[in-house]
Amino acid sequence: MSGSKHALNWTTLLIAIPVGFVASLVTLAFRGVIELINHLLFNSDNEITVAMHVWPWIFWPLLVGSGGVLAGWFLRYAVAIEQQETVKTDYLEVINARLDAVPTKTSLFRALSSIASIGSGASIGKEGPMVQLSALSGSLIGRWLPASLNLRNSDIVAMAAAAGLSSVYHAPLASAIFVAEIAFGISALQRLIPLIVSSAVAVMTMWSLGFRSALYPLSEALFQMDISSLLMTLLIGLVAGFAGWILIKLIARSKVLFSRVRSLPLRLGAGGLAVGFLALISTDILGNGYEVIVNIIDGHYVLMGLLGLLVLKTLATTLSVGSSAVGGLFTPSLLIGALLGVALAQIGAMLHLPVGDTLLYAAIGMAAVLAAVSQAPLMAMLMVLEMTLNSSLLFPVMIASVLASMVVYRLQSSSTYPVVSTHFSRAEAKYDFDNMRVDQLIIPGAALQPEESVGQALAVSSLKRERYVYVINSEGQFLGVVSIHDISRKVLAQEITLHSPVSQVMDNNFPCIYQNQSMREGWEAFARVTLERLPVLNNPQERRFMGALTKTSLIQKAQEFL
Repeated sequence: MSGSKHALNWTTLLIAIPVGFVASLVTLAFRGVIELINHLLFNSDNEITVAMHVWPWIFWPLLVGSGGVLAGWFLRYAVAIEQQETVKTDYLEVINARLDAVPTKTSLFRALSSIASIGSGASIGKEGPMVQLSALSGSLIGRWLPASLNLRNSDIVAMAAAAGLSSVYHAPLASAIFVAEIAFGISALQRLIPLIVSSAVAVMTMWSLGFRSALYPLSEALFQMDISSLLMTLLIGLVAGFAGWILIKLIARSKVLFSRVRSLPLRLGAGGLAVGFLALISTDILGNGYEVIVNIIDGHYVLMGLLGLLVLKTLATTLSVGSSAVGGLFTPSLLIGALLGVALAQIGAMLHLPVGDTLLYAAIGMAAVLAAVSQAPLMAMLMVLEMTLNSSLLFPVMIASVLASMVVYRLQSSSTYPVVSTHFSRAEAKYDFDNMRVDQLIIPGAALQPEESVGQALAVSSLKRERYVYVINSEGQFLGVVSIHDISRKVLAQEITLHSPVSQVMDNNFPCIYQNQSMREGWEAFARVTLERLPVLNNPQERRFMGALTKTSLIQKAQEFL
């Protein structure tokens, strides 16, 4: 058996290599399509925030709105297919539910919708459709593999998703952690290793094609570990948590409002038009925000500009995501975090606090807001460290990410990834189960006095539909049980009559549990017997009968986290 497991592990790792390679090429192809659209619309190699200025400002809302209409037209087809075929397209749901494959048609229609939104300037990230298409490529590879390899398609989808995200952000470890943390809900070593291999291959492919530098230029700066800097880090973590919570709530509210527009083309068109009007104030709100983060880190913004753009980008992202634009929240969250971190640091510097290099706090804010929005703090801290290649940020990024994530969690706000909410619900149900006592699931049980007749026991059994009737004395002390099958057998054998006392057929060695025992101990008690229910007593000394615990109630409670 152990030999076959080792063979399976080696097979998984070998498959991860081509999966990572293909996923990285898919992300490059998607990036190329977006660049082609930029050339066609704006005749420019610049990002959308700069390229939009090729057109007169009066056309900006129309351009973004028209892109939204086209995106809605493609999305309408994807949703129609999903409803008709009852399939799940999102790669995270496919991995979490261990489904057979990522649907091809709906993924492609959603990708086209995303290209229309991103190409016209919607305030969403490119990583969403890139990773979805990478996952689709992994799914297609999985379908071509022979069944003898005994590999789940969902595991190959996970490898491809991690590789796609790694290609976008040049962060192989964080990408592998993200898929394990979000989709699996765990970071189990046996699932994490092939994801890391696939992510690493994707990054190596990107490096070989010339994409080698750190994504954000902060590798040379040094974070000074002192009281003022740590206090600023704590403040950023807290405020980022509230900012993430507000963004989640605004997006949820925006989705409700936009849902009143039944037509998807009109809905996305309205969202695009609204974002286009915001762009009249600043085109920096357009697109995912990557180049704006670079400008922030380079120190191109003063405090009022940072605060204004923070509000505008939050509104633009809310409108784009709320109107159902297909895309990611990673880079918009990173931009909001960078704006927040530098703004708070600059305020601290204005108050003459020795906070050091204010631009370093961009990275701390990026990690904190990303952790708050995704509810994946481990991924957030690792991703920012890998994107900046600045090891001095390790401690402050850890503190801010965990603190921001905890703020959102304590405010009981769900993650922007529904799968995360599912994992949280399971974790909370598991915690409740492990900390519940048996007496919280007690139901009444049929009980008789020892002098009462077996005929009465049969009547009670028939009424309650129970195989066993419990026997207690006048003080409520548990004495044992009588089995209806034993009564029937002995009555037929004429060993007793219906008027005989139940004490003549009582089993006084019947298994039982106690009210203060844990639910897990109750589970273990049922594992030792083949009974549907067990009597519950107050304690081993008094043995007072409290009621019964059923196997069904235990299973129903455990089903909440299984």
